[in-house]
Amino acid sequence: MSLVALFFLFNIVYGIVVAAADRVGWDTAHATFYGDMNANETMYGACGYGNLFEQGYGVETAALSTALFNSGSTCGACFELECYESKYCAQGSIRITATNFCPPNPAKPNDNGGWCNPPLKHFDLSMPMFVKITTDYHVGIVPVHFRRVPCVKRGGIRFQMQGNPWWILVLVYNVAGAGDVTAVSVKGEKTGWITMDRNWGQNWKTSYQLQGQSLSFQVTTSNGRSVQSINVAPANWKFGQTFQGSQFS
Repeated sequence: MSLVALFFLFNIVYGIVVAAADRVGWDTAHATFYGDMNANETMYGACGYGNLFEQGYGVETAALSTALFNSGSTCGACFELECYESKYCAQGSIRITATNFCPPNPAKPNDNGGWCNPPLKHFDLSMPMFVKITTDYHVGIVPVHFRRVPCVKRGGIRFQMQGNPWWILVLVYNVAGAGDVTAVSVKGEKTGWITMDRNWGQNWKTSYQLQGQSLSFQVTTSNGRSVQSINVAPANWKFGQTFQGSQFS
């Protein structure tokens, strides 16, 4: 083999090795979109979040397939996505927060409409996010590389008080770092720490009677880190109010 041929072979092999190294920590999936450029259809999804604009998530969101949603425990996690191996790929990547569930459609095959059927890994993006990774949104679906990334949020963790005198439901949102909450505990001024149960999405519930007490919360995320927000809700807190606590650094 000539030196010229060896040189070209070396460059090809080197390119493959570099490309493989660049993909360490990344996985593969597909991405579609739902709704329009206003992203109104993305509000009030299966994670329990409400108005995503008011809560700070904006349009940088996605609904996850069963394989990624993990019964709601992935809600709040952040991902980086980039399109690949499609002539419709745009350059660059996007970052999104998981805020909704993309339900399976067993009536359709996995490769033709059943994009979110198990065991497929799939992101159903807001339309404003889909158009950032494609040159023509009419293509409808593209393959993507994805990876988990730290969530960057403004301000502290938010605790939205819901429920009634017999039980308390707390929506935990705007969580930085890992983003996906795996455990929540609450402490009244007259109690010790009480473990709350996941009700759905990122709504956490307890049947303890805590009205008339100032409340503290401890939030734990999937990376094992915890942060406490002490006396974040005053003794005269009311259902419907939202309080801002500490944040993961």
